[in-house]
Amino acid sequence: MFGGRVREEMTESMLAESQDEEEIIARVAALDIGKAELVCCVRIPAEGNRKKRLQEVSTHSTMTRSLGELANRLVGLGIERVVMEATGDYWKPVFYLLEAHGLQPWLVNARDVRHLPGRPKTDVLDAVWLCKVAERQMLRPSFVPPVEIRRLRDLTRYRIDLVGERTAEKNRVEKLLEDACIKLSVVASDIFGVSGRDMMAALIAGERDPKVLAQLARSVMRNKISDLEEAFTGRFDDHHRFLLARMLARIDGIDADIAALDEQIEVQLAPFAAAAERLDDIPGIGPVAAAIIIAEIGVDMSQFPTAGHLCSWAKFCPGISSSAGKTKGNGSSGHGNRYLARALGEAAVIAGRTNTFLGERYRRIARRRGKKRAIVAVGRSILVATWHILQDPDTRFQDLGHDYVHARTNPDARKHNHIRQLEALGYTVTLTPVA
Repeated sequence: MFGGRVREEMTESMLAESQDEEEIIARVAALDIGKAELVCCVRIPAEGNRKKRLQEVSTHSTMTRSLGELANRLVGLGIERVVMEATGDYWKPVFYLLEAHGLQPWLVNARDVRHLPGRPKTDVLDAVWLCKVAERQMLRPSFVPPVEIRRLRDLTRYRIDLVGERTAEKNRVEKLLEDACIKLSVVASDIFGVSGRDMMAALIAGERDPKVLAQLARSVMRNKISDLEEAFTGRFDDHHRFLLARMLARIDGIDADIAALDEQIEVQLAPFAAAAERLDDIPGIGPVAAAIIIAEIGVDMSQFPTAGHLCSWAKFCPGISSSAGKTKGNGSSGHGNRYLARALGEAAVIAGRTNTFLGERYRRIARRRGKKRAIVAVGRSILVATWHILQDPDTRFQDLGHDYVHARTNPDARKHNHIRQLEALGYTVTLTPVA
């Protein structure tokens, strides 16, 4: 009986080995990419001997002509898959050029192909190791969107960066005014509104009289004339005037650049206008957020078999770390796409202010577990809805209503929870039904 189990395990092992051998990619290449040069390792089957593999390692410049020669060489060898690590931005020109030559490049996470401890590390050995791992199909490709989505992504990401720079410059303006004892931000909620900009323009022009500056207030700001007069009683001098002029000019320049980007984003988003319009139905999602989401995940959901795969890729799901039957760690899922995470986080906060299912979900989780967890939970719900909307062009978002969960909660369960909470506070609870 013991021998029978051994034979059974040996049979299973032999079957597994045979299966692995059949899954080996016959013709594969791997690239170790640097800024100035790359190392290419090619592995192909030897003629007349199916078990032996031929290996070729070569070094190439990352200039366009050299990359074109390498691509033609790989096409001539009949390479089925080209694998490269995500090294900074240096992979992009190589990936795009190989893609244009009809090859099937794969971008893989460097974390998945780390060397074993104790192994020497050189560019050649890195390329050989990557090639051997790739030919056994032990790697997964990273998501690289098509060219139309890549162009839209460049625009939306640059817009996000410019918005961040504008915010930083506005913070510098406020610090400068504080340095000059101008307390405009104490009185005005937005010092860059129409009234605030007129007042700062007058300061740059040389006006120092607090009463004259306060009279530039408009609309509801005129109710705070006395406070404004007190706020402008400072020591604003020519040094502050020079810096304030430069800062406001920079803010105006960034505003103009953002407006130009918005026009170009609208042009690039035109082929996906229908998808963006359907995403706009989700609470918290506006035209800008819809463009960012499409730019980051595309519109072809075949890249993500299920909504769960998309959430896992975006790191909007709990992490799992268990050993010996015990769960370890704090459940963090790690860092994902920061541009997508920012858009989903902002959308979740906006949705939390609405009288919708997502708004009630945000408020319910925030009361129990805090705002940060509520943002992640609602962001994941938005991402799940996004997957379904993009996966099926006929799908439209339908709000379940703010009372969806409350209406489906067992009344006895709610009553038990309230009694338990009051008893925990030291009360004895007696319920009397309403007549």
